This record gives sequence, structure tokens and C-alpha cells, in this order.
Amino acid sequence: MVMLVFIGIFGAAGQLLTRIIEAMHLTRQQVYIANIVKCRPPGNRDPREDEVAACSAFLDRQIELIAPRVIVALGKPAARRLTGSNKPMGALRGRWSSYRGTSLMPIFHPAYLLRNP
Repeated sequence: MVMLVFIGIFGAAGQLLTRIIEAMHLTRQQVYIANIVKCRPPGNRDPREDEVAACSAFLDRQIELIAPRVIVALGKPAARRLTGSNKPMGALRGRWSSYRGTSLMPIFHPAYLLRNP
């Protein structure tokens, strides 16, 4: 199973996510999608560090239970949380690392790609 970790995806970004999943030769039914925060921040802004920290135990437990072969971190908040790095997303994206022994690939969030093709 592949696990995608991100901040919510809806509408056109959700459709692009489906195309990204299909480009990996998978279906949405073959992936588990999780959020780094368990509620949407006001105004759909990026979550603050304290909000990510408050939800970290829940995400870690999800990862433990799902036991994915690969984690794909969609966007800067998810990538930074899972890599432990404050590097810009451009420096993180496309570079393999690992999270608790699981292969981790950070990529740009589909909403970002739609705004910045």
C-alpha cells in the first residue's frame, strides 16, 4: 500500500491527484490518504507548527497501522513534518528519504501545481 500524506484535496486538485495516482500505475482504492492535521485550519491556510504537533501522534499511529511500502508527502507542510527538514519544497521534492523505515517521496501539492504549472 502507498500512503499519501497531505493537507486536504478537493475539486480540481483532487482530480489532479487522481491523475498523479494513475501515473504511478495505481488506483485511488490502492492508496491510503491521510492528513497531517485532523481538521482544516481556518481560511484553509497552511497549518501552524503547533497544530501539526497536536496531530502528530494520530498521523504516526495511522502510518504504523497501515504499514505502507511508500509514503508520498504532498506539499510543504507534510514534507517538512515527515522529513524533519525546514528546507524549501523545491529542495525536498523528488528526493527519496525515509520516515521511520518507510520510503518517503515529497512532491508538490496538486493545488500548488494547478496554481504554478
